[in-house]
Amino acid sequence: MAGLVALLVACAVIDAALGARASRLAAQSVERTAADAVDPSRFNVVTLVPMGELDEPMTFAVANDGRVFINERRTGHIKVYNPRGNTTTIVGTIPVNHMYTSAAGVPREAEEGFLGLTIDPHFDQNGWMYVQYADPDVSKHVLARIQLRDETSATGETVTRIVPDSHRVLLEYTTQRETCCHTGGGMTWDAAGNLYVTIGNNSGNSSTSQTDERPGRANWDDQRGAANTNDLRGKILRITPQPDGTYTIPAGNLFPPGTPNTRPEIYTMGHRNAWRPSIDSQTGYLYWGEVGPDNQADNPNVGPRGYDELNQARQPGFFGWPYFVGPNAAFPFMDYVNGRLMGPKDPARPTNTSVNNTGLTDLPPAQPSFIGYEYGPSERFPEVGTGGRCAVGGPVFRRADFAADAPRVWPSAFEGTWLATDCSRAWIMSITMDANGDYRSMERFLPRERWVEPMDLKFGPEGDLYLLDYGGTWFAKSEDSRLVRIEYNGGNRTPVAVASASRVGGRVPFDVQLSSAGSMDYDRETLRYEWRLEAPGQAPRVFREPNPTVHLTTNGVYTATLTVTDPANAQSTSAVEIVGGNDTPAVAVTVAGGINDRVYRPGEPIAYDVTVRDAEDGAVPADRVAVSVNYVPEGFDISALAQGQEPVDATTRFAVAKAVVAQNSCRVCHAPEGVSLGPSLPMLREKYPFSEALVNTLAGKVRNGGTGVWGTAMMPSHPLMSLAEARAVVEYFLRFGETTVTSLPLSGRYTVEPPPGDSGRGSVVVRAVYTDRGAGSLPPRTGEAMAVLRSPRVGVMQAEALSATEVNVSRQGGAGLVARPGGHALFRGIDLTGIRQIVFSAQAGGRGGEVGGTIEVRLGSPTGTLIGQAVVPPPAAPAGRGGGAAAAQPAAGT
Repeated sequence: MAGLVALLVACAVIDAALGARASRLAAQSVERTAADAVDPSRFNVVTLVPMGELDEPMTFAVANDGRVFINERRTGHIKVYNPRGNTTTIVGTIPVNHMYTSAAGVPREAEEGFLGLTIDPHFDQNGWMYVQYADPDVSKHVLARIQLRDETSATGETVTRIVPDSHRVLLEYTTQRETCCHTGGGMTWDAAGNLYVTIGNNSGNSSTSQTDERPGRANWDDQRGAANTNDLRGKILRITPQPDGTYTIPAGNLFPPGTPNTRPEIYTMGHRNAWRPSIDSQTGYLYWGEVGPDNQADNPNVGPRGYDELNQARQPGFFGWPYFVGPNAAFPFMDYVNGRLMGPKDPARPTNTSVNNTGLTDLPPAQPSFIGYEYGPSERFPEVGTGGRCAVGGPVFRRADFAADAPRVWPSAFEGTWLATDCSRAWIMSITMDANGDYRSMERFLPRERWVEPMDLKFGPEGDLYLLDYGGTWFAKSEDSRLVRIEYNGGNRTPVAVASASRVGGRVPFDVQLSSAGSMDYDRETLRYEWRLEAPGQAPRVFREPNPTVHLTTNGVYTATLTVTDPANAQSTSAVEIVGGNDTPAVAVTVAGGINDRVYRPGEPIAYDVTVRDAEDGAVPADRVAVSVNYVPEGFDISALAQGQEPVDATTRFAVAKAVVAQNSCRVCHAPEGVSLGPSLPMLREKYPFSEALVNTLAGKVRNGGTGVWGTAMMPSHPLMSLAEARAVVEYFLRFGETTVTSLPLSGRYTVEPPPGDSGRGSVVVRAVYTDRGAGSLPPRTGEAMAVLRSPRVGVMQAEALSATEVNVSRQGGAGLVARPGGHALFRGIDLTGIRQIVFSAQAGGRGGEVGGTIEVRLGSPTGTLIGQAVVPPPAAPAGRGGGAAAAQPAAGT
């Protein structure tokens, strides 16, 4: 009997018995709802500068009139987005160096260039802009001021230009251009008119800290920069720009003016690569993101695992690099001269005794990170996820920062929230602090939005949050770079239109049912529906009903556009394409040999068969059908495999791999063409001839991280990527560029053998895709089908709905359900044909107040047909355990 199965888990864990654990969960729930209390549907993401118009954008500044100024690293361009006309133009160009040249004379593209910009707090009156850049001729970085003004062009348009001879150098410092990396480039202002400037360490990149004091190795000694009180590298500066283009030192920096062997500009030091700073206007606290080293794991001979940091400075201080990272985890000090590993520094009394140090020997106490996270799962901050790291930073929201009549200021639930982003993980976190400024919680903001690589994040004067996406290819122009604005809508929300059709192709004449199913209004108001059906050479047809039936009698490509309108006349549209004269190929996949056609039996073969029928093509050649069989791990989103109307090509059979790549940071390093942070896909294919043994080796490297085989950039670990997923990605990369559509035969057998280390609760996906030849002038259509067989072992993480039940994840990665009376978990689409028994692993631990209970299995709903039950006994003693394996016997015939 097939049906929906709801597991009604009634372990009788009453509320009062949850005790301290329940109190902690409740406290976390309260803490995490501060930002989440605002419905995500009230935020609209508006693209201002579309993809393809920016070339390596780095930072931006928003003027009071809505113009947004953006700097590009390699071109040196200052671009301006103007909301009047939605145009993006070049204001001017700053000549820059954007290359490194190794000691062997080999040039390479890296982090040099136009590093950042900001505008003066009184930009409306003075037009001053501050820019950081690498000097085009001399090995130095420069902080300068330029002036912008509006002019009238020959065509009568108002254009913004750099005022000639307005360039004023505030400060500059010597750098090395032998080896990459870390250039900082961020700037922000406080209420007193002080400018904060982030400067990278300008040292050789490594998986650990760099303290090499041997002759000729100063560029690999961070003690000469980040830990040097007399050097500006590896610092955040705080200065007060003056009208004449100079600056003064505000009171309260780390070293008072006149302190021997120090630079008075330094506010904080001990930075590897501090990026985008911001100031909390209420507390005056400084916040920033800091990019950390790549060490994959703690190693006594190398040092602690690498951490990226989201940091807070309440006052000037030393933030540890290169002696400490993250929670003040100490590096063993390496004596490179004598080849000895020495003890770590003392964070309470660090010293810099390097021969390359020109500053003080005794340093301020090291400050731990505010939030530090590694490549793998973080026990302290699990919300940040895993994989590549590149902490950026972002602004702190304060209502008082905006005018009373600002049109779209965010709600008070965000008051005091730090909106911070990570470039590699492409999230924005809402980080809340208590009244003291101490960390309280974090929650992902707009988790369904997909950013590419957020490079800068700031609020604008109208209350909107602006986000600058660098794009997916490093050190080259990306077609997916863009500038967006995240607007809060406190009033009427735009409805959502969803258009679909019962058929998207067919031989005329035929009927098609247009559907508005899924269309909705967030404000629950009644919508008006209008469909407009258009095709070249035909008069448009209009239907004013939600789901009209349309009769098509003429060949052609039809566009059916649905417009939904709410009572306030807010509208949205959605469209579906229908081809008259070319039917979509009918693809079918059947399977046999499992427990039933939805559940496989591990270790036993599954027989599959694919059939394809196409009315226009007639007989379908087997070599034009892409057939694949994949084991995917528990939790894999099978909907990501949908082909849509993409034509079949050599990559079709790698749908699983492409879905995994899209969900991870692989494209950041490995581009289809050209070198990014790592080798391109063609370079990988050339270096690594395909073999099963090599796939296994490289899959392990994908999961555990690499050591910079191709250069200085380390490959991050992806510990949450399953071995099956990693193998799929490696095979896809190594076969990238093949032009022949190779696939499995239309009929065959597949033995289910989950890879080592897998939970064994994954699914098998048999997938077939065929693209027809079109029909005359009509475009080709693609048909696809999938058969999905699930494991007989069902994990709790596969539940599609929970009620009065919570998932408890252990540090080892296992998961279980804890339920209150009446709690249940819903599992859809489980076929019980041939199933004689359901076995649960259940226990009442006692320590958490659990008292045991009954597990019931019902069909369809929590009150549906009872088909089996099992009893979980209470613990024998308060600290004991009750339970174990419990069997529920389904009713006869199931």
